[in-house]
Amino acid sequence: MVDSKREIERKYEATAGTRLPDLSRVPGVSAVVHRGVTELDAVYHDTEDHRLAADSLTLRRRTGGADAGWHLKFPVASGIRDELREPLSDTLPRSLAGLVRSRVRGAVLVPVVRLRSARDVHHLVDDRGEPLAEVAVDEVRAVRLTGGGATATWAEIEVELADGGDPALLDAVERRLRKAGIRPSASASKLARALAETGPGAEPGAAPDPAKKPKKAKPGKKAKPGKVKAARAEEAREEPAPTTAGDHVLAYVRRQAEAIVALDPAVRRDLPDSVHQLRVATRRLRSALRTYRRILDRDATDPVGRELKWLAAELGVDRDQEVLDARLRGHLDELPRTLLLGPVRGRLRIRSTARRAGSRRRTVAVLDGKRYLALLESLDALLTDPPLLPAASRAPGRALPRALLKEYGRLAKRVGHALDLPPGHGRDLALHEARKAAKRTRYAAEAARPALGRPAKRFAKRMKAVQSLLGDHQDSVVAREALRTLAAQAHAAGESAFTWGLLYGREEAAAAARERELPGVWERASRPKLRSALGG
Repeated sequence: MVDSKREIERKYEATAGTRLPDLSRVPGVSAVVHRGVTELDAVYHDTEDHRLAADSLTLRRRTGGADAGWHLKFPVASGIRDELREPLSDTLPRSLAGLVRSRVRGAVLVPVVRLRSARDVHHLVDDRGEPLAEVAVDEVRAVRLTGGGATATWAEIEVELADGGDPALLDAVERRLRKAGIRPSASASKLARALAETGPGAEPGAAPDPAKKPKKAKPGKKAKPGKVKAARAEEAREEPAPTTAGDHVLAYVRRQAEAIVALDPAVRRDLPDSVHQLRVATRRLRSALRTYRRILDRDATDPVGRELKWLAAELGVDRDQEVLDARLRGHLDELPRTLLLGPVRGRLRIRSTARRAGSRRRTVAVLDGKRYLALLESLDALLTDPPLLPAASRAPGRALPRALLKEYGRLAKRVGHALDLPPGHGRDLALHEARKAAKRTRYAAEAARPALGRPAKRFAKRMKAVQSLLGDHQDSVVAREALRTLAAQAHAAGESAFTWGLLYGREEAAAAARERELPGVWERASRPKLRSALGG
């Protein structure tokens, strides 16, 4: 089991002669306890083109100190990282290897930098002796393990908040440090500074540059997919703001592709809502490729779209089970205890646990599979050498509204068809198809929002209202199927099926209510001025 810790810290510049000011005068700090000097030896691992460093991830094997072992750090916000730890071993633990697979893929992780630090540790404690923060003065020596073995040395101060501590304490400590002439570090991490100061042509004290990025591929020449990740980070800094329709579509596609890569570790860690977010990014990306076929050549994007559809379906096994469990638990919580006949909560818990375990194993297996990794490589290749069509060079105000209104027209036909059908299975299926069209139309509007502004924002908001209503209807359809199964299982076991039947009836009534609401919601979403605002 991977040990996880939220690390909240700040770094400051120091020299070999820097002395800490009296931090016992910081409000809330009763004493500063000196814990002595610890020798730390850490080897940082990355791909040769520094894909982890490009995303501000650090992977190290460290000896010395109380937490010797393998450490993988993910950025959360400025000064905040999640640190995952595994015990010391000669090889990288499989659990941590999985968490970096979406970045590393088929590349090999190699030692890139070795850092030896003499850490002088002080604990800031309260009046009960409980630690509030750790202040460490580090004297660091870095050795580049690739590219010539350059070295660099520096000193720095780290202030790390204790678990459960108040972040306001860090502000108070910083005021004392600044008053003593100590300034925040220009580097986000030791690794970033080491790479900057030991890289080719670097000089000690150079501004941090986490990774040397490969140059952008020349027109007509495809870059190696394995090096695209770092190249995109560099291009994002160099390229001007989007101006053409193609610029805007590619920017949206790039954001979703990067979201897939970034959310992969969160899904593996089973973080809340992570599967849902990954599935949404997958669907948004597929929607953009399908909607903007006049911008991006479908001969190149359709194969990618099919793989995205496959991935979304695989992720749906886990996500749909999560949504259904929450819905049914909520219904049971709403019922008076007198209507809970039989071991209904236990039966639901057994069903949910069994299905959840199976769906999670399947999801992780998908992320470990060759097909998924090939999809990530395909996305990199698509963004490196985008298959732009002539319409991509047009102004976004002309090309994008046309695509949005085409999606809107498809949605209108599906809603009209569903409303013309009598209640029943056929209408349920038609409403589900309309829901998928509403989602695609909404995502298309979100992609166009940076270019079209408020009209696209309003358009997306109205499409979301339609999607939400139809989504609740579909959730009711799925819930009724599950409730019927639960009722049959309870009956077969000699239990009362009353509660499951009661919930089935409630779901049936809820679905009927959504169907009655749909005409009004659709009318508000399809006002004529919407089309004129988008240029239709």
